[in-house]
Amino acid sequence: MTQISMPPALHDVLGKYQSRASLFLIGAVTVIAMIATASSLADIPLWRGALAALLIADIAAGSVANLTEGTNDHYVSRPRSRWIFLAVHVHLPIVALLLGAPVMPALIAWAATIAAGSIVNLLAGRASQRVAAGGAFAAIVCLVLMLPEQRPEFLVVSVLFAFKVVFAFAVDHNAIGHRAVSESADLRQGSDA
Repeated sequence: MTQISMPPALHDVLGKYQSRASLFLIGAVTVIAMIATASSLADIPLWRGALAALLIADIAAGSVANLTEGTNDHYVSRPRSRWIFLAVHVHLPIVALLLGAPVMPALIAWAATIAAGSIVNLLAGRASQRVAAGGAFAAIVCLVLMLPEQRPEFLVVSVLFAFKVVFAFAVDHNAIGHRAVSESADLRQGSDA
């Protein structure tokens, strides 16, 4: 698959390279998320809507981009940057404020997501990392769905944010693939003996 070099300004978002298919999927999910949240952007001042739309687009794009080899490789080689990424992702409370949505549910969803993402990040290099991320994501979705006073559009944003941070970002997806290939080879060698 042909890889396209990304401009240095986009390395923290897309890594050094991306495939055309990945870029298409990142764009498609972003457009779908923007359509899903458009009604919440229509009734607020333009400047607040523009900022909220930018943050929502970042969340949606990251939910796919963080799964790609290019973005994953970028952060695997920069473990400190993973912690900075987690520290600066205060998107949910800011989006809630911009949209005029209830802030307390956004703060709870945000805190649960950042805590889970941090725990998953601490599991780097362990076989349990992906399972822990999947379990944490499922728990956060259940939590978010139980929170009171949630607008449907904000539920979309909250779930995408949890997926982006906990499963797509905090997991080293390449280590999982390399480990699976290695384990499969070990099993084959063991059965040949």
